[in-house]
Amino acid sequence: MVNIVAILAGTALGLVAGSRLRAQVRATVLAGIGLATLAVGTASFLETGNAAFPVVAVVIGGLLGEVTGIEDGLAGLGDRLRRLCSRVDAVEEGSTFVEGFILATLTFCVGALTVVGSLQDGIRGDSELLLVKSALDGVVAVVFAAAYGVGVGFAALSVLVVQGGLTVLGAIAGEALLSVRMIEELEATGGLLIIGIGLRLLQVKDLRVGSFLPALVVAPVLVAVFSS
Repeated sequence: MVNIVAILAGTALGLVAGSRLRAQVRATVLAGIGLATLAVGTASFLETGNAAFPVVAVVIGGLLGEVTGIEDGLAGLGDRLRRLCSRVDAVEEGSTFVEGFILATLTFCVGALTVVGSLQDGIRGDSELLLVKSALDGVVAVVFAAAYGVGVGFAALSVLVVQGGLTVLGAIAGEALLSVRMIEELEATGGLLIIGIGLRLLQVKDLRVGSFLPALVVAPVLVAVFSS
């Protein structure tokens, strides 16, 4: 809940500040976030004990994601939310609402802090990592909202579902859910996805990062199968 409040507060601040900043300033700040995202993703990937796990997980996960249409599903959800908002506010067709929703959802829900923090909260009741993540997400939400608009705030719904679900899963399954090695390879796989988000923010390549989300499930499964 703290994370959701931080995202909403950051979005509100970004919407107010965004109108007062020149487009070039917003683009430069967003590029800075993109560079930092690449660095975070690279650091996470280097945590792997065997690069084969995250690489294979991303390949298999990408195939599963395209078959199930995850990226298109996120875009469709974002568009439905945009149409809902258009009934009460001036969110126009062709706006950056959907792109903001997708990028914010991926940024806030993919990464070590999301998975490890939620599981740690569920298993031991320790929310320290999630509080740190909340502060970071709040800052990023300011920048994203200034560039992409109100769609960023709706990513709080994604955080509610993903982090809330992982926390409940951790509370139910306990410490037997994931081994240390599984978490390491999950983090490394998440690092590759984070790099993809960074490339997207920098407009280097419009990667369909959402399609790779199943890789976060595939990675620990591969560890369980081949490291037993």
